Amino acid sequence: MENQSIIRNIVNIKTPPAQPGFLGPDHTARAVVYGEFEHSDPFILLMDDFLDKKDDEPVGGPHPHAGFETVSLLLEGEIGDEEHTMKQGDFQMMTAGSGIVHTETIEGRSRMRLLQMWLNLPKADRWTAPRVQDLTFKNAPVTEKEGVKTVLYSGSFAGLRSPVKNYVPLIVADIRLQPGARLSESLLASYNAFLYVIAGGVRVGDEEKALEINQIGWLNKGAVGETSELIVVAGAEGARVVLYAGEPQHDPIVSHGPFISDHQEEIKELYSDFRHGKMRHVSTLTAGQRFNY
Repeated sequence: MENQSIIRNIVNIKTPPAQPGFLGPDHTARAVVYGEFEHSDPFILLMDDFLDKKDDEPVGGPHPHAGFETVSLLLEGEIGDEEHTMKQGDFQMMTAGSGIVHTETIEGRSRMRLLQMWLNLPKADRWTAPRVQDLTFKNAPVTEKEGVKTVLYSGSFAGLRSPVKNYVPLIVADIRLQPGARLSESLLASYNAFLYVIAGGVRVGDEEKALEINQIGWLNKGAVGETSELIVVAGAEGARVVLYAGEPQHDPIVSHGPFISDHQEEIKELYSDFRHGKMRHVSTLTAGQRFNY
């Protein structure tokens, strides 16, 4: 019996508003995915942060995370410190796991746009040892055909495979389409998936539903074992979209501040560990916990 295949169509469109960010008046943030984990699993949160900093005061600082992974794609500018700097087009996956402290500092005047995802860890891997994986733009797998350029940061897609290791099966792809260009690629039907439009506009699926700049379009999905086809056609100005697709884990979570856990009691323990200095800073990770691609 042949595997069933479905066409991915948009079932939900949202236009997240730009709101004041926590880094001051030069910071705006869009909550692209927020507060809908029951439907967005394994994606807990996606923030689109834009900073156009016009003074020399440093912003940011050290803060803890535990129980999940941060998945960061830098669309513009630079972020980091002397230990490690991300540049435009670079990607980082930080497995917070049992707990880690990291520092995101912006020194001086800066213009930066960052997409940062909080990705759920499978219950069995919730408290795994922390690790950081960095994939530079120049080393990311890329394919270009018929007016469509795809840069793959995680998973397998469009004939490409990323070197990044995953606890949760995850695809992150930055897709640029020339005016009128058409992308048609297969995707596992069980993956929860959405498109976020960075520039221009597209039409998606055989329903050709329109998706415009700064909109997120959630896609329908099928059963485990089925395949699906993602069809995206650019409008007259061309387009740039980021595809996120991941395998749902079906584990309920508790979220509080910078921590994700299975039970409320564990949140208290994580705060206690942080206060008592039991969480190591990312700069102290061993070579076996740092991966550069």
